[in-house]
Amino acid sequence: MDRSGTSGFSTYPIMDGSIPSHPASDMRLSPREIRVIRETVTEVFGPGVTVSLFGSRIDDTERGGDIDLLIESDVPIPDRLRKNLQLGARLQIRLGEQPIDILMVDPNVPMQPIHEQARRTGIRL
Repeated sequence: MDRSGTSGFSTYPIMDGSIPSHPASDMRLSPREIRVIRETVTEVFGPGVTVSLFGSRIDDTERGGDIDLLIESDVPIPDRLRKNLQLGARLQIRLGEQPIDILMVDPNVPMQPIHEQARRTGIRL
């Protein structure tokens, strides 16, 4: 993971068990994919983190595109790189081979423009 909090995978905010703030029809993920993402994020990071979808998958007029996720925590995430890679691998197994990008933000990650954009445009899962 580099200083921006990214690795080869990317992420978006969710995790509290609430219903998405936007209907699933506002994004190109199935209800099953949303459930799998939420459950897997909780499994890897535990409660207290959020996951959001951002990027091309939040636009129903787009085609293709990777799954861009933003994971956010108010407290430092121990073993950030290991957990990022673990999440990416588990999602690949559970969702099938498709590009997944995961961004992670916690108090130890310096905010970058990509983090700001993901926060501003992301849909909480």
